[in-house]
Amino acid sequence: MSLLYDDGQLAIASESRRVLEAKVSLEAQLLLLETQGAYDTAFWAIAREQGWTALAMPERHGGIDLGLVELGLVALQAGRSLSGAPFVTTSYGAAAALLTHDHDPAIAEWLRRLASGAAIGAVAFAERGATLPLSSAVRFSGGRLSGTKPAVCAGLHADLAVVLACGDHGPALVLAPLEGVTREAFDTFDNSRGTAHLLFADTPATSLAHGDAAIATAMKVLAEQAVIVAHEQTGGAERLMELARDHANTRHAFGSPIGAFQSVKHRIAELYGLVELARASALHAATRVGQADFLKAAAAARISATEAYDTAARDCIQIHGGIGVTWEGALHLHMRRARSLAIEQGNSLFWEDVLVNEMTKAAA
Repeated sequence: MSLLYDDGQLAIASESRRVLEAKVSLEAQLLLLETQGAYDTAFWAIAREQGWTALAMPERHGGIDLGLVELGLVALQAGRSLSGAPFVTTSYGAAAALLTHDHDPAIAEWLRRLASGAAIGAVAFAERGATLPLSSAVRFSGGRLSGTKPAVCAGLHADLAVVLACGDHGPALVLAPLEGVTREAFDTFDNSRGTAHLLFADTPATSLAHGDAAIATAMKVLAEQAVIVAHEQTGGAERLMELARDHANTRHAFGSPIGAFQSVKHRIAELYGLVELARASALHAATRVGQADFLKAAAAARISATEAYDTAARDCIQIHGGIGVTWEGALHLHMRRARSLAIEQGNSLFWEDVLVNEMTKAAA
């Protein structure tokens, strides 16, 4: 596939940007910082109305049957506007795991609800500092889950979770409806992500895969989520680059716009390079789903986008000077989001290991 968007994809990008810029407000995001257990309900309503929840879902489950390229474009615009809910990513991840068993009527019903946005999905893999643990403190036996999954993104609001647990014969990937499951919310520097501990106590669950297949499926789901988040990070970095550029062209010091000074203009030029590299990497990864090199492309996109967003958040605040650290400037919202996205789907060290492993296999 050419690394260029077609007319339909450009229309998705343009319309999603128009809608989000018109309806998502920074004021609402500022309020979410001090409100535990809340998320941007306006954004989620828009996502459902616009059909973004169904964008990459198969038609047989009420989806539009597009793919990660189109969903990535929506995520990029969501990153630009600082949308205050992670469910486009987490529901897609949950659905991607369930699609391997969509012949089951109960799972097909969950997929239909995820496509319509009537249900929210979460993915609970990480544990004890490991993004994809080979052994879990959460046990799955006799169709029941017991144990705690810590810091699950969207866990506070999700209706179902795909959980990586320890089964009777090794790793197990299971579907757990969250009705009746105890959730422990905690304050973070980005409360809109709905992060919570999930406490399973003899919770009914359905097996999706076990053994090596469970780890392989979990890795695939994690990589697809990482590509969506890479687009979101790219959108945030792009917006920060534009804010830095505009401020540098209007703010004067010593009789000249600060953008005329090399130390400022070089930073903005470097940000442009990082954003375009991240954009290209994210698009390339989205086109490689199902191919042998997908994991390598996803890891490269994740690393590139994390560097772009982190650098843009830091440099944009520096270019704005004192106003950059004020509540009114709202640049700290991007800084918070850059840091939360940097760890949600595994940190850079994890993805660097994945990239090295994939490159080593290719060279062998």
